[in-house]
Amino acid sequence: MNSYSSLAQAEVTTKEMGLWLCVLVLVLRGLRLQPSAAAPSFSIDYTDKCFLKDGVKFRYISGSIHYFRIPRAYWKDRLLKMYMSGLNAVQIYIPWNYHEPLSGVYNFDGDRDLEGFLDLAANFDLLVILRPGPYICAEWEMGGIPSWLLAKPNIILRTSDPGRWRMNMGATMPVTTTICATWRLSFVPTWAKKLCSSPPMAPKSLNCYVGHCTVFIQLWTLGQVNSEYYTGWLDYWGEPHSTKSAEDVARGLEKMLELGANVNMYMFQGGTNFGYWSGADYNNGIYNPITTSYDYDAPLSEAGDPTDKLYAIRTVIGKFQVLPAGPMPPPTPKFAYGYVFLPQCVALLDILGLLSPSLPFYSSFPATFEALKQPSGFMLYRTFLPHDILEPVVLSAPEDGIHDLAYILLNGVYKGTLERNKINGINISGQLGDTLDLLVESMGHINFGANESDFKGLVKNLTLGSNIVTDWLIYPLGIDKAVSHSWPPVAPLSNGTGPAFYTGFFTTLGIAQDSFVKFPGWNKGQIWINGFNLGRFWPTRGPQQTLFVPGSILSSSTINTVVVLELQNAPEKPKLLFLDRPLLNGTQISTHKNQMQIWL
Repeated sequence: MNSYSSLAQAEVTTKEMGLWLCVLVLVLRGLRLQPSAAAPSFSIDYTDKCFLKDGVKFRYISGSIHYFRIPRAYWKDRLLKMYMSGLNAVQIYIPWNYHEPLSGVYNFDGDRDLEGFLDLAANFDLLVILRPGPYICAEWEMGGIPSWLLAKPNIILRTSDPGRWRMNMGATMPVTTTICATWRLSFVPTWAKKLCSSPPMAPKSLNCYVGHCTVFIQLWTLGQVNSEYYTGWLDYWGEPHSTKSAEDVARGLEKMLELGANVNMYMFQGGTNFGYWSGADYNNGIYNPITTSYDYDAPLSEAGDPTDKLYAIRTVIGKFQVLPAGPMPPPTPKFAYGYVFLPQCVALLDILGLLSPSLPFYSSFPATFEALKQPSGFMLYRTFLPHDILEPVVLSAPEDGIHDLAYILLNGVYKGTLERNKINGINISGQLGDTLDLLVESMGHINFGANESDFKGLVKNLTLGSNIVTDWLIYPLGIDKAVSHSWPPVAPLSNGTGPAFYTGFFTTLGIAQDSFVKFPGWNKGQIWINGFNLGRFWPTRGPQQTLFVPGSILSSSTINTVVVLELQNAPEKPKLLFLDRPLLNGTQISTHKNQMQIWL
């Protein structure tokens, strides 16, 4: 196992409305030194206001990359492209909830192998600026904080209350003894105080947007830091795809480098919010969930391909230091597999026993996801009409009591949707004893904005007319486990409306390459390929129209299984379209090659 020497100069700064810790840890590859060799060092020259690496003046030009948004099979490719762009450092977060999904249950394997990622970075002589959290924002589910903390009574997140805020990741991080020693400081106030005390002449860290850097540049002196120079921006469901011009990004970077500033570009590659990992912003009382794609209009695209922006940045960097010799690695191969039909269909309600194998929980009033240890995804809330309702009355969720969407079914028939901030009532009629089901979806815990606890599920009582709805059976749903281990299920065919699973199969004809899946005629849902959760799709809301399909999850020699959970209404002939390029803004027209129709 490689050893690393980590030396840090850290400071507390503000990120728009939220307070966060920015810990700069430059991780240098450990060397097996001869007895006379000097140990690697990193320090600050407060006279000249610059960093010193191994006693020599040093300026970093860095890019942010999130190992947790990129399949491990692509880490080497992405880091090589960053190195060939002229970067000498990369900046990463560590999402606590990604490595401790349940209290006391840790995972550092596969795509979560942080040490493996650091080894690869070191192989390219890239320093690592490590931002361990515990709060990271990053448009990530709950800003990296585990949602299971919300099950603790009266917890107040992102505060210094030592009775509620305890972080023990350090004892389990298999990275270095130096980093672990830092993280083993149990209470955040002590942890922050020890790391973040800095002499008054220490370099200061700023964030700035493209086009907004001039005023900041005027305030900077030699050696100061832009820890997040935004190369693009994130996307929200229902808003246009965000872009920033390559020329503006390159121009701002050049101005900062002329001043001798240390710069980290956020993001250099964004990647993908696979599964349920995308977060949500909360501003002015409005909940805004973030798309599955985290392309960010970054220099490396979501699929890791060099863009015009990357080459413009590389040209700028080449004015200030020698670029690595050799060509930029090409884009990864893409393939348009064409149409894949999904003929098998089963209603979600017909396989509740598979999705929720334990008995449902009974509660007089609704319970949240967190109370029932459901970290993300879906839960089903079931009750029965207490009397005949001959004329329609409103089933309503006062005070935004739905977090975040609820799909309503009466006796298994889909009636419509309740949505946080948007739709809080739907008309219902029926007879005594009719089954009323609400399938509730979490669209991601808030990662930025108000510091309130963002519970999921039915977070308030529902009313039917003027009466509070009581007596609930609640089913936590383990859909990912079922899709990975017990698929396809044997069940009656669905009628094609409301939450249902659609399954199809295809072969790649020996070509397992990256692709992008489009959803012609679909509304909203989730998709799995070979048990891997690609994430949410929502083409009717947009802007994202395709999801990135890493070739690493496809099989070139066996049949591939596709499972789609459509939550509202599926097309009459359910099929997917695999393209060789993304559609991220909902307005592009795709022209693709090598398209085939594939079905079994």
